[in-house]
Amino acid sequence: MSKTYVLRNARVVNEGVITEVDVLIKEGVIAKIGNSIGVNEQCEEIDLKGNYLLPGCIDDQVHFREPGLTHKANIATESRAAVAGGITSFMEMPNTVPNALTQELLEDKFLIASRSSIANYSFFMGASNDNIEEVLKTDIRTICGVKIFMGSSTGNMLVDREEALEAFFQKVPPVLIATHCEDEQTIRTNTEKFREIYGEDVPMEMHPVIRNEEACYLSSSLAVRLAKKYNSRLHILHISTEKELSLFDNSIPLEQKRITAEACVHHLWFSEEDYKEKGSFIKWNPAVKKASDREAVFQAVLDNRIDVIATDHAPHTLEEKQQSYFKAPSGGPLVQHALQAMLEKFSQGKISIEKIAEKMAHAPSTLFKMVDRGFIREGFKADLVVVAKRDQLVERSGLLYKCGWSPFEGQVFSYVVDKTFVNGNLVWDNGKIIEAGFGERLAFKGME
Repeated sequence: MSKTYVLRNARVVNEGVITEVDVLIKEGVIAKIGNSIGVNEQCEEIDLKGNYLLPGCIDDQVHFREPGLTHKANIATESRAAVAGGITSFMEMPNTVPNALTQELLEDKFLIASRSSIANYSFFMGASNDNIEEVLKTDIRTICGVKIFMGSSTGNMLVDREEALEAFFQKVPPVLIATHCEDEQTIRTNTEKFREIYGEDVPMEMHPVIRNEEACYLSSSLAVRLAKKYNSRLHILHISTEKELSLFDNSIPLEQKRITAEACVHHLWFSEEDYKEKGSFIKWNPAVKKASDREAVFQAVLDNRIDVIATDHAPHTLEEKQQSYFKAPSGGPLVQHALQAMLEKFSQGKISIEKIAEKMAHAPSTLFKMVDRGFIREGFKADLVVVAKRDQLVERSGLLYKCGWSPFEGQVFSYVVDKTFVNGNLVWDNGKIIEAGFGERLAFKGME
């Protein structure tokens, strides 16, 4: 049973406004929002001293590497890094080992999380060329969606047969389909071209040329065509190019959209100019591309063509990342600093803190039709984050990731995550994890 708290002198950021009120947390939920809330002796009062109180961030794309890849990360370590960064709920991808391609393997992951995750959790069911009958067994109220890799990935998860891809879009509605969109043939052709030029020593700066704009657009536009053909509920992950933005609409409310999109923090922060300094530490798929792409994607977040901000947190060991281009895997750790990175953009005047709350909490809740999360409302789960205005240098000694490194090392952020509550439990306080309880399995209302 969680404690009872009253949070005093909070600047609550919620649903487009900032309000100076108190918040009562009782039995894991937000019991009351108002001024001068009365307390009894069992209630612990916390003076937030005018700091911002946001709904806990909901990350709709992470790779926590368990089972099978736990030398890189596991659910226990990465969920703790997540709450340290203000992320109270995560949705994890199926390309673990073994791939989550059956209902039994999917439930194994839920069992692991129930015993080790300090944050709330859900897992995507994986799609392959030959598992559609297994996917159709999925209860849409108990998982976040189905993940289709329309680009190379781990194990038997590349859906590259036209008839299989068409079948998923035709048969799985009303399940949300989340896609990784990069055209495999374009990437293979480009790879061979640059291998002929450089051999095995391809410069890291060639990554966005190999995995280029055309590869992204060909695949994303195919997914959109299929979704429109079958009225599927499509969510395209990690948009990285200006060209793809023409595929998305901001003329209707999010609740009515059938096709939605996600931007990731690294595509909003880095550009191809950073490869010289960061090298493989910013090697992701899809690739970090031109500064003009970064600015266009950022603008699409602001004008609601892109609906959510996430991380695609995908850690690898330092030893793995320090290899040559073809051997160094793509992906990096981000959950501990994603909110801080966006708050830095807020401090620079590039985005409002209300828009950050919208894109990192409200919109994921609405998009996935989550039950009682993502907003600071009475009766909703008390997933809350306190952020304070003070500088923090990102240093290796302060990282909670199992991999032990961050692409943000050396960066000074202007805001810190001071406290994080998950289901009313204070789990992160002034730089320390508090083992106050485990997260909960996320629940969903189901797609129409």
